[in-house]
Amino acid sequence: MPFRLFKIREKINLRLFNSKSFVENLFHVLSFFVMLLVIGVIVYYFGFPRTAHSVFLTERVMLFSLLFFSIRYVIFVFYDFHPWEYIKQNKLEGGTILFFLVYLLFSSFFNKLIFKGLFNDLIDHHSLLLLQLCFVSIIGIELGKSGAKFAAINLKPATLLVISFLILIGGGTGLLMLPEMTIGHHFSFINSLFTATSASCVTGLIVVDTATFFTLKGKLIIMMLIQLGGINIISFATFFATFSKSSGSIKYQSMMKEFLSTDQLSDTKSVLRSIIEFSLLMEAIGTLLLYFSWGNVHFTSWKSQLFNSVFHAVSAFNNAGFSTFSNNLAQNGIRNLYGLQVIIIFLIFFGGFGFVAMQDMFSIKSIRKRIKSPWRKLNTGTKITLYMSLFLITIGTIVFYILQRDSMTGPWYQVAVTSLFQSVTTRTAGFNTVNIGKLGTPVLIFFIFLMFVGAGSGSTGGGIKVTTFAVIVKSAIATIKGEKTVVFFKRSLPFNTVDKAYSIALFSISMIFISTFFLSITEPGVDLMKLLFEEFSAFGTVGLSMGITASLTVTGKAIIIMSMFVGRIGTLTLAMALSTRVISSNYHYAETSVMVG
Repeated sequence: MPFRLFKIREKINLRLFNSKSFVENLFHVLSFFVMLLVIGVIVYYFGFPRTAHSVFLTERVMLFSLLFFSIRYVIFVFYDFHPWEYIKQNKLEGGTILFFLVYLLFSSFFNKLIFKGLFNDLIDHHSLLLLQLCFVSIIGIELGKSGAKFAAINLKPATLLVISFLILIGGGTGLLMLPEMTIGHHFSFINSLFTATSASCVTGLIVVDTATFFTLKGKLIIMMLIQLGGINIISFATFFATFSKSSGSIKYQSMMKEFLSTDQLSDTKSVLRSIIEFSLLMEAIGTLLLYFSWGNVHFTSWKSQLFNSVFHAVSAFNNAGFSTFSNNLAQNGIRNLYGLQVIIIFLIFFGGFGFVAMQDMFSIKSIRKRIKSPWRKLNTGTKITLYMSLFLITIGTIVFYILQRDSMTGPWYQVAVTSLFQSVTTRTAGFNTVNIGKLGTPVLIFFIFLMFVGAGSGSTGGGIKVTTFAVIVKSAIATIKGEKTVVFFKRSLPFNTVDKAYSIALFSISMIFISTFFLSITEPGVDLMKLLFEEFSAFGTVGLSMGITASLTVTGKAIIIMSMFVGRIGTLTLAMALSTRVISSNYHYAETSVMVG
């Protein structure tokens, strides 16, 4: 009997062979246009005032799209030469479609027993919400299938990274300009672009009051931009791609190795999943802790308290510095919540530490290896990041405590927490519990230094990165001592690493100098210290400000936008994206001497 079924299936495959390629390509093209249609309808539904017509149109289009993807799935199974293998390899898509079909056939049953009690308290049209969640799942699956095709695009990883952020910023700009995103305000293009860039590049500089200017939908868009920009939109696309059977190609794995800075091709999938899972776990834990740490802060409902907890957990872990309060965390009633500040500190630290370094320290696989083989140590990069981060945080806390102690009230331990908070957040996050504009010049200069150094490599933070700074310092010391190599923890660094560190520092200083020069022209009445602080904050994707951001001219805002973008992408990455790689470097000219110093 199985042999007979096999022969029947073989005959069907032979009959379908000639049309297989055409049908698959046709459905891929149709899928693209259907997704565009649904995305457009969803934007219309959420971005404009809701009417009976918009609800009806959205529901019908959602039903049509999900039916289309259901039909496509069945046809792809039928056309596949090994249908059971196709079903196994696309379990997520099949499960989503099966769930939708069951809901469609037994909607009244489900409404009465499950979804009515679950969603009625949250949203009126729970059936429409369910359809949208199903479609989002389909979008994620399609994104995964497309993510594996990144390697087929003849673009350098650096160029692909730049393009992904441009698309994210462009989409965020358009969404924030929709009527339902602001409270009775007209949001100009330049201000919308500034806000979208600041959120996508996890900076935190604002030109409008996030608390009073945006609706709940607008704040949700900002939070989504922070999340996608912090972990990197390509990481999300590739995470979904790990569920796809086509994500195992050598070229694809090699490309992701460059993004993730892993040592082996086989590490890319595990590292990527660990990044996403660790990020979501930390944000979930942060949300739970923050929810019970607001003290006497009054919220209109538990939903509002939950949303504010989620928003600040996402903003803190991604080192964004956005807050739903007008005066950030310096708001009355919040700046004295020291337990909440400690939670924010830990979220900022872990988010700015670096995903690969975090995996090296805390992943179950790494811990098991160290237990099994006690001689195994942390990677050199992880050690540098850990020690330098702790050193800078400690120095920053001491400097702030000494220089600002007389201007702060309260017991020494409260002042110590405030000092620690500002030291941690100044390196990359941008939250503040004090008025930055009233700080003394020595503290501001030291803050500029911390913002320039920034966070760990491969993290949500900005700056030139602590490893870059450590390599430069160590290289300078080695040069003074006459040593031939740069050594960390009995390990020599290759020349190209040292060369890259100096290149990053040089390009960064040049970018900041040029931007400050043009800001001094566009903002002639503004104090130079304020301009310099704003530029360092923008380039370091920190978000601290001395209060001049909203009053900048259009040209000044454009300069800050460019600084935030370059600071998030990285000067060296941008240079690599725009440059043409040499065909050959296998030559050497005669040496000569040049006087330096």
